[in-house]
Amino acid sequence: MPNIIGLAAGAGLLIGAGTYIFDPTAEGTIASRARAVGVSGGFVRAREPQAGDYWSGCNAAKAAGTAPIYIGEPGYREGMDGDGDGIACEPYRGR
Repeated sequence: MPNIIGLAAGAGLLIGAGTYIFDPTAEGTIASRARAVGVSGGFVRAREPQAGDYWSGCNAAKAAGTAPIYIGEPGYREGMDGDGDGIACEPYRGR
């Protein structure tokens, strides 16, 4: 009986993966979901910094989707770079 359950689970996995492989819209769906996870985790920007950007602080930059901001980019300033590594408003990952 356990072999049948394992076989059924494996077949379901293959069929599900095959759906993504043969569905031309699946690639965009996977990419958009991955991007959304990256943005929500602070790994990817929702919006690139633009000339004239100025943020009152990291909360404003994060809300606008431009964080993290690297040294030399619009909107970067030392006061927002808490650890002085050239990256302002980076997500805290613990130490």
